Amino acid sequence: MSRRRAKAGSVLAALVAGAAAWLADPRLASACPSCFGQADGPMADATRVGMWLLLGVTLCLQGGFAAFFLYLRRRAARAADHSLDQEWARLQAEWDGAGRSGTR
Repeated sequence: MSRRRAKAGSVLAALVAGAAAWLADPRLASACPSCFGQADGPMADATRVGMWLLLGVTLCLQGGFAAFFLYLRRRAARAADHSLDQEWARLQAEWDGAGRSGTR
C-alpha cells in the first residue's frame, strides 16, 4: 500500500511542477488589447469610472450592513434596559418599605 501512495505522491508532484511551469509562461501574462492600448483613451476612462462605481456600490453595501448591526445593538440594549426596569419594578412591589418581603 505504501508503494501506491509513494507513486501517487510522485505523480501529484509532477502535475504540480508541470502546472507551475505552464503558469510561468510569460505569454499567458500579457494584457488584453483594451488594457495594453492607450492609457488616455476612452476605454481607460470607462474602466476608471467602472472601478469607482463598483467601489461605491461595495462601500454602500458595507455601510448598510454596519448600520443594520448598530441598529440591532441599540435595540438589544433597549430591550435589556426594559426587562431590567420591569424586574426592578416587580422587586420593589414585592418588598415593603421596611426591607421585608411582602410574600412571607
